[in-house]
Amino acid sequence: MFFFEDFALGQRREIGSFTFTAETIKIFAAQYDPQRFHLDEEEGRKSLFGGLAASGWHVGSVCMKLLVADGQRQTREALARGEEVATLGPSPGFRELRWIKPVLAGDTISFASELASLRSSESRPAWGIIEARNTGTNQRGELVFSIIAIAFVPRRKPA
Repeated sequence: MFFFEDFALGQRREIGSFTFTAETIKIFAAQYDPQRFHLDEEEGRKSLFGGLAASGWHVGSVCMKLLVADGQRQTREALARGEEVATLGPSPGFRELRWIKPVLAGDTISFASELASLRSSESRPAWGIIEARNTGTNQRGELVFSIIAIAFVPRRKPA
């Protein structure tokens, strides 16, 4: 992972894609969001979604999984180059969660993260705070998911 000083406003990275199958939609829904339009194709067709729809929480969870995997990949690559790596701090939360369009069985969502803001932490000078807009776009190029995630990032040289 990177230090606060390594980030640049507007920096964007593609973090991966995921295809939501009927099976994965139903498995997630059965455990975490057991609503009829997430569990049954016919109920999904009768709903305003028009088909078996993934839970928004499922979409967000996949985004998180891909963010973590991408961060782990970046860390391995940096270590292989002999670079010092930082460990991200906790997240104080998120804002502007949007489920813009339904994600239906068979949709492949490509996720990306773009740095929306950088600021120093006033209460913790050894840390910076980043905000990233994480998005998901379907195979038709339609934005289906968006969230602004906030995280503490260690400074290389604390102020």
